[in-house]
Amino acid sequence: MIINMRIEQVHNMLERKLIAKEILMKLPDWFGIPSSTTEYVENSGSLPMWTAYQGSEAVGFLSLKLHNEYSAEIYVMGVNPDYHRQGIGKMLFQCVYEWCQNNKIEYLQVKTLDDSSNDPSYAKTRDFYYSMGFRPLECFKTLWDEWNPCLVMIQKVVI
Repeated sequence: MIINMRIEQVHNMLERKLIAKEILMKLPDWFGIPSSTTEYVENSGSLPMWTAYQGSEAVGFLSLKLHNEYSAEIYVMGVNPDYHRQGIGKMLFQCVYEWCQNNKIEYLQVKTLDDSSNDPSYAKTRDFYYSMGFRPLECFKTLWDEWNPCLVMIQKVVI
């Protein structure tokens, strides 16, 4: 049950890294490659981040990568598994979507594992992004590596 849930933008670089590391380490089904997880944590320090708090505990976050004046990417997102399926991802996404609207970002993208991988955890991830309005654009079979085909999903931000 969600009590005292709030979303805040985090501005401190070290705090962003700490939040990303703490949450991603609890998600080995999604972030099980140590070098990739380290890269997500390091890069999250320099990216805009929104964090969901249950009381004083960070339970989810979303880092946004700005590509240019027209487009941005959900670079990494994670929710503590104890809080899955409680609407936290949707709340984080809605904050970021509104931020994109307010900053005249026209397109939002996310990269995730393509369905050709048959990974059940990423099937849930794709379902989440479909429910948020994303649509598949293209699969890059070797962008990450041949065992991890990358699906780029996009959506038009209504300004």
